[in-house]
Amino acid sequence: MLGVVIPAHNEADYIGACVRSVIEAARHPALAGEQVRIFVVLDSCTDATGDVAHALDAHVLLVETRNVGVARATGAAAALAERARWLAFTDADTTVAPDWLVQQLLCRADAVCGVISVTDWRGHSDAVRENFVTTYRDADGHRHIHGANLGVSASAYSLVKGFQPLATNEDVALVEALIAAGVTVAWSAAPRVTTSARLDSRAPGGFGDALRQVSRRLAATELKTVVLTACGR
Repeated sequence: MLGVVIPAHNEADYIGACVRSVIEAARHPALAGEQVRIFVVLDSCTDATGDVAHALDAHVLLVETRNVGVARATGAAAALAERARWLAFTDADTTVAPDWLVQQLLCRADAVCGVISVTDWRGHSDAVRENFVTTYRDADGHRHIHGANLGVSASAYSLVKGFQPLATNEDVALVEALIAAGVTVAWSAAPRVTTSARLDSRAPGGFGDALRQVSRRLAATELKTVVLTACGR
């Protein structure tokens, strides 16, 4: 069995598309009918995220921590309790490719770090989009770590005792622990997901925060250029 874990905090607008994309990935013929169970972990939700997930037959778990590390660990524990051999993680504002799970398994590694793409840049300047396009390495051998596109074998996950209860960078901490333990990590561009570049992203220190930092830096640079030009320098 393969377990897919999706942490969520008030993601009613996004969770449906996310779960449906995982369901499609679970039906890929290359999986040869292996069971895939989806675990949506509601963390302090006050909206209809759970109702949407329930309607799509996802397993819904509840935590009240506002801590993504705890949420991911809770989902992983539930999957392991049901004898999952592989754990795949994504985010509620993300959709996965139809061959997402297949490509993770084809890496034949203990853990897989995949890449992300963005198709909707509403709310961001062209400069922010261009910065991402030109600086993000979308190729095998990258060194990106995204909780939105991460896979790990049950044995490797258990070896390092899983996610730490961190409110941010829990994915980085897990991968660093896996590397320190000497397990094989694939840095692959084959497992693909499309994630949100929304301005009201939930996770502190996540992709949304990174985009906001880039936006502020570029705005400051543009302002400095304008001032220097005005001063004749």
